[in-house]
Amino acid sequence: MGKGIKEGLLIYGCYGYTGQLISKHAKEEGLRVTIAGRNEDKVKEQAKTLQLPYLAFDLENHKIVEEKIKDFKVVLHCAGPFSHTSKPMVDACLKTGTHYLDITGEYQVFEEIFKRDTEALSAKVLLMPGVGFDVVPSDCLAAYLKAELPTATNLELALYHKGGQLSHGTAITVAENLGESGMVRRSGQLTPLANGSLTRFVNFDKRGDRKTVAIPWGDISTAFRSTGIPNITVYNAVPQKVIDSMKFSNYIGFIFRWGFVKKYLIGKIKQRPAGPNQEERASSKTYIWGEASNPIGISKSAVLELPDGYTLTYLTAVKIAELVMKDTVPFGAKTPSEVFGKDFILQFKEVSRTDLL
Repeated sequence: MGKGIKEGLLIYGCYGYTGQLISKHAKEEGLRVTIAGRNEDKVKEQAKTLQLPYLAFDLENHKIVEEKIKDFKVVLHCAGPFSHTSKPMVDACLKTGTHYLDITGEYQVFEEIFKRDTEALSAKVLLMPGVGFDVVPSDCLAAYLKAELPTATNLELALYHKGGQLSHGTAITVAENLGESGMVRRSGQLTPLANGSLTRFVNFDKRGDRKTVAIPWGDISTAFRSTGIPNITVYNAVPQKVIDSMKFSNYIGFIFRWGFVKKYLIGKIKQRPAGPNQEERASSKTYIWGEASNPIGISKSAVLELPDGYTLTYLTAVKIAELVMKDTVPFGAKTPSEVFGKDFILQFKEVSRTDLL
């Protein structure tokens, strides 16, 4: 474990689209920040722009990773896809006694990190994946609904993105998971289902119902840990043609699992703009609807209105990093609402929660 006084925040994956937003906001908030990534030229250029210290290293050699992070109190890991990158960073954090945060939304990553709860307790480390849009607001909403209806055994969440576009990192993560089955939680267990097979209509913004489709969102892992509710489904509002494509993927999904197909798709993604510009982010909105219900038919529902996901990610990620650096935090693998509570999300600009009848 790292020796001496540990202080400061290391942001790894600083030059990706979301990493840039987070690094800039952390500097503006006055946090003691060092930025890092594997490409020294890119890190150095960003460090010069932000006037921040930097480190350049990859995650291949665990001894090097441990040496680079050992003096920091917190690592905020922003380099995805996290299914590839989270384990070596978590390993290093546990070895050096460094708190670990990331911005994943991949349920598989949540599951793997939560399995390391005992290790984190022993190392006196906080492991908190999902400190961005994935999954801070939905996790807080799940915890709120559970508090409102303690007997709940079913939880449904639904997302609606109004405007905006995907960043390279998010789009690449989507491409990495093409060809995989859908996923829900039933009786406490992760349960696969055919893509596009489960839909429902949701009224997010009082402008009529929108058709949504079940997706393998991170809350099928995190909301179960936060609330203990055994049956959880997460939906996303998408056009019918997307649902049709999801259904079709059940028959040709094996093609998307071929390595050269994924490589081709990722190459096409990298040719697009890195992510939404400031004006696009400012004009975008996100809604998260949730409903908890119990076996005798009582239900409680609410909706969160939020800024776009990337803006919310840099706000929540930096705030959580600041709190973890300053305050005494619990050790172990935790979700955001477990540590900061169901109302944590309400402190951020353009965020509101409305109870529904």
